[in-house]
Amino acid sequence: MLRLPDHWVWDSWYAQDDDGRWHAFFLRASRALLDPDRRHRRATIGHAVSTDLREWRLLPDALVPADSPGWDDLATWTGSTVRGPDQRWYLFYTGVGRAEDGLVQRIGLAVSDDMVTWHRHGDTPLIEADPTWYELLDLDAWYEQAWRDPWVFADPDGDGWHMLITARGNQGPAAERGVVGHATSPDLLNWTVQPPLSTPAGFGHLEVPQVAVVDGQPLLLFCTNPATAPGDSQERLWMATAPTVRGPWDIAAARPIAQPHLYAPRLVSTEDGWALLGFVEHGDGTFVGEISDPVPVRYEPDAGLVAREPLPATGGA
Repeated sequence: MLRLPDHWVWDSWYAQDDDGRWHAFFLRASRALLDPDRRHRRATIGHAVSTDLREWRLLPDALVPADSPGWDDLATWTGSTVRGPDQRWYLFYTGVGRAEDGLVQRIGLAVSDDMVTWHRHGDTPLIEADPTWYELLDLDAWYEQAWRDPWVFADPDGDGWHMLITARGNQGPAAERGVVGHATSPDLLNWTVQPPLSTPAGFGHLEVPQVAVVDGQPLLLFCTNPATAPGDSQERLWMATAPTVRGPWDIAAARPIAQPHLYAPRLVSTEDGWALLGFVEHGDGTFVGEISDPVPVRYEPDAGLVAREPLPATGGA
């Protein structure tokens, strides 16, 4: 597992380099804050490397908040990392600024030639919420402007790139507007906001979305805390299905995933099959803030995403 003695660790995402090493990018904040609820406004993007997804070697932070004044000068949040056709690495991330007291979320980009040293692409956001389809900041409806957690993947037919986004529609009951936001790009740099890939289905938001094809089935993974789940549900981790990874996603038919100790996990494809890695949020009533060892999973049509035999423990960072 990835545990830092002096920092809490939470949302994470992964990329594999040419040598087969796994790179984990994750949100981190100092335990000196004492109250873990304060971590969100102090978040930076940490970086570690591993050969087995179990033992990790810490690298320099990938990204920290920008100097003020800047659109992302308060905190840098969850994103995704992909390799472009030019062989450069692209790190898409969420940023919040001091000017709006962290209430307005936007998406930015950093690039790297070696996956260690990252440089921001420009000094403005890469993509912002479009009010044609999405809710902007309205404190009477929601406590923030949701436009975060970009998950970027190549179109399966080679037609550019897709970005999934934690977003909210601009219509319907205020507590139930969570949708899968969507944007497209031909080149990873120029993005066009598109209509959402789902309709509101009772969730306040759909956090940390990810798509993958597991055992032949396109899946959408997302999470939500009980206060933003439909009805009286206490489930936190969910999955939905669609004909392709481009959706549309039937969120009303989403099913929970039985991993109650994890939040914001990612599906990672290993030599031994698919596994979930996420952060352990609570234990014995206290915030834990560490990333779990891999939880091997498989997809079953009748049961959804279920655990399978553990991965063997081999190698090191």
